[in-house]
This record gives sequence, structure tokens and C-alpha cells, in this order.
Amino acid sequence: MTDTHKNAFLWVDHEGNPVSCAEKVQILRENDTELRQALQDVFDDGVLMGVSPQAMLQTFQAMLSDLKSPFQGGTQEKES
Repeated sequence: MTDTHKNAFLWVDHEGNPVSCAEKVQILRENDTELRQALQDVFDDGVLMGVSPQAMLQTFQAMLSDLKSPFQGGTQEKES
């Protein structure tokens, strides 16, 4: 993630309010950095093995579409 992107990105809660807890924001940023690196590594591997970049992106998009909230089905979100 570029410094500009990192500083501009705003994590929001389920009501649209910014997450202001510094520790939570730090964890979210660390998770973001780790996930971006893992995705880039997988993407690079796939492309180097002959998979088209578009096919790799479609696979990632399908994975994202399959994500489920741990709070689906309930009306209240868990707070930490």
C-alpha cells in the first residue's frame, strides 16, 4: 500500500462512523498490508505459471464475493 493510500483510507464501522481506536486501526492496517502482499504473491505465481492476469483477478473477485459476515442473520454486530 502506498503511503498516500494508507493515510487516506478510512475504516468505518457498521453505522458508517470512522473507527477511531488507534489499536484497532493499527491492526486493520497490518492486516491490509499482509493481505495485499499475499495476494500479490499469489497473483505473481499464477501469472508466472501461465494463468492470464484477468483470470487471476476473476478468481480473487469470486473469493471476495463468497465472503460472509460472521454477523449475518443477526441484527446486532459484535463489539470488541
